[in-house]
Amino acid sequence: MRAVLVIVGIAALFAGLFFAGQGLGYIPWPRTSFMVSDIHWAYYGAGIALVGLVLSISALRRGG
Repeated sequence: MRAVLVIVGIAALFAGLFFAGQGLGYIPWPRTSFMVSDIHWAYYGAGIALVGLVLSISALRRGG
């Protein structure tokens, strides 16, 4: 169970960073995406990344 939580947390972290990058305009791919340069997606992405980080750290600290 611990490994699953770590994997889900890391996936959420990377997805959140990708969303934030698109929202800030750093990742303009695909060009037709509605998320590119939309600040709302930067906030959503930061929140998702934070949840993923907390989930991963708490799963790693849990032990066994």
